[in-house]
Amino acid sequence: MNGQSGKVFGALLGGALGDAMGFAVEFSRMAEIRSAFGPDGLRDLAALPSPVPFSDDTQMTLYTLDGLLEALEWANQGLGADESAVLWLAYLRWLKTQGIALDPAAPNPPLRWIDSQTVLHQRRAPGNACISGLSGPDMGTKFRPVNPDSKGCGTVMRSAPFGLLPYVETEMVYRLSQDAASLTHGHPSALHSAAVFATLIHDLLDPSASLQDAAAVAVRRAGESGVPELSDRLSAAVELASSGPVSPEELTAALGEGWVAEEALAIAVYAALATASAGSPQEHFRAALAVAVNHDGDSGSTGSIAGNILGTFYGAAALPADWLAALEGRDVIEELARQFTAATAG
Repeated sequence: MNGQSGKVFGALLGGALGDAMGFAVEFSRMAEIRSAFGPDGLRDLAALPSPVPFSDDTQMTLYTLDGLLEALEWANQGLGADESAVLWLAYLRWLKTQGIALDPAAPNPPLRWIDSQTVLHQRRAPGNACISGLSGPDMGTKFRPVNPDSKGCGTVMRSAPFGLLPYVETEMVYRLSQDAASLTHGHPSALHSAAVFATLIHDLLDPSASLQDAAAVAVRRAGESGVPELSDRLSAAVELASSGPVSPEELTAALGEGWVAEEALAIAVYAALATASAGSPQEHFRAALAVAVNHDGDSGSTGSIAGNILGTFYGAAALPADWLAALEGRDVIEELARQFTAATAG
């Protein structure tokens, strides 16, 4: 598997691997992680009891993908669709998998293939803003925000699929991911962090892409966003990575714990860059995810985002076979990836 297809599979499965690894330690402090897994923390997904579950991060990423897939299906039939509205309906379907009834005044979208996959019908600590933002009767927008003060990382962790759209201008990727983020969050950092992440993924679709160059462009976009904390955190991540991995304590002191959007993105970018000297793509993937999840903070989201980044950069070949064998729901992720690559084939 190579080319565009390999990058789609790599991004989705890589994100799920990082999410699963991080979810195992997400609510533990670093001292607890070291006590459970040794002085270097958790470094091997295959060391966990199998199948290793992923969290709401992967669930919502897959529902983002399915929303885009539905919009593409309409387009391929010559029919237009409001992408944000289609994504809102997809997220409402996800909300139902969490055992939450939709608001009586909200639309009740028809079910699709993804909704019959019971492996996704698990409540895995979903973010409060994602739940509350979807629980009302109206669709959130940038101009009529829900949760206007929330900048939780729930926007970033689900936004990789926007970057996987081929033949789409970068500006459109930025806008689509921003608009989709506003369905649940209203703070500018939540919107722009998601958009900067999605366009980073989009840049990495290019077979000639450089990880360092793509990160530098992401820093530039963050600077142009008008959101100072996003620009500051991402710049700090690139600077910190220039000297290689630091201790988990130094990581969180410099970049935060990842519970909010700009911190989660910064930690993931740092993890990918700081471990870039690892020998092979698989060695780089393993090393980066270990850095991304071993800290006090939202290890599931930081692991998921780092996995998306390196899975896109290298493609599926970078994903360790023993990790994939241990992953919950791999068949569902792969089927959705196949459907998406078929719908986007030029």
